[in-house]
Amino acid sequence: MAKFLLLARGAGLRPEMSPEEIQRTMLKYKSWTERVAGSGRLIDANKLRDDEGRVLRQPGGKLTVTDGPFAESKEIIGGYWLINAASYEEVVELTRDHPHLQFNTLEIRQIHEM
Repeated sequence: MAKFLLLARGAGLRPEMSPEEIQRTMLKYKSWTERVAGSGRLIDANKLRDDEGRVLRQPGGKLTVTDGPFAESKEIIGGYWLINAASYEEVVELTRDHPHLQFNTLEIRQIHEM
């Protein structure tokens, strides 16, 4: 089995959503994640904190650390799932009903074991 990183691009929740809609949406994410965990394929999953992080650069050999990343909401990475699967096709099939697809995009990347 290979490891695949499933990245949630963009926000899954919108500011205009009612508390009830937010609750229903969060339940969909939780149910999907629990189903994948129950299949033995889930290695790890987490939501990333909003509007928080650090960006490191080393121009000219000097390390700079800035707050960020600050990106458009469609460009953020909101969370991830690390999944065991045999192929990209298997991960695609597994994610057909992922709730994030109702709002934004998912990116799948295979982990290159080193």
